[in-house]
Amino acid sequence: MPTFTAPDGTELAYHVRGEGAPLVVLPGGPMRASGYLGDLGGLAGHRRLVLLDLRGTGESAVPADPATYRCDRLVGDVEALRAHLGLAHMDVLGHSAGGSLAMLYAARYPARLGRLVLVTATPWALGMPATGEDRLAAARLRAGEPWFEEAFPAFEAWVAGKGDFDPAFASFFYGRWDETAKDHDARADEQFNDEAADMYGSEGAYDPPATRTALARLDSPVLVLASELDGGPRPELARRSAEVFPNAEFAVQPGAGHYPWLDDPEWFVRRAVAFLDGDEVSLPLAE
Repeated sequence: MPTFTAPDGTELAYHVRGEGAPLVVLPGGPMRASGYLGDLGGLAGHRRLVLLDLRGTGESAVPADPATYRCDRLVGDVEALRAHLGLAHMDVLGHSAGGSLAMLYAARYPARLGRLVLVTATPWALGMPATGEDRLAAARLRAGEPWFEEAFPAFEAWVAGKGDFDPAFASFFYGRWDETAKDHDARADEQFNDEAADMYGSEGAYDPPATRTALARLDSPVLVLASELDGGPRPELARRSAEVFPNAEFAVQPGAGHYPWLDDPEWFVRRAVAFLDGDEVSLPLAE
């Protein structure tokens, strides 16, 4: 397992899967170990994935100062990884909460960024959080599922702040609640650092006006990939986040949830590779 040293001396780990041009992958959660990303549905067959374990998660060390879990403070770790890899610039993929970290990195180090892929990325860094109604509207799209009638009332109460999170809600986050999804969800608890998650978006983590201004000048190509059934973000919110970038593509993966590489790996990989290679898209898009 390769490691490198962050600017404050914290030892950080990353995992390499596949061969080819490197793609640095920033996990979501927030503050979930990178193991849940797997090989991103087979994307490792086309790119050398460099999956970062953010500080305090996975194989990375716990920092001396918990305040360094804040999203804006993690940008320095991403830049240290680039330097460690010896890359003049790098392609980056950010998933979910990791999308906000990727945006902050792009805003601070635009000259170091090649192509940027934002996968079901919650645009907190842009001051655009997913709302409770967003999540409920997406959940209602699952009304035909056999588990919906039992799960939805409790999910609705949780979104309204009137109940605790129930493991049964996991089905709303996957496009297909099959054995692959259930196995993926079963490992979630051991992959999270709850203290770090609480600090990730704490006060001062984001400056949306400054970030928007910086990203409006970004030359790098950007792909914002949303999922049809995802509530955080819903496709319309993801579309509005794409409008912040001057050189962005927007796509919606049909029938997918928050982890689209699990729901239809072939669709996900073909779309990602087409963008990363600068090719024309050769598959139908729900856009």
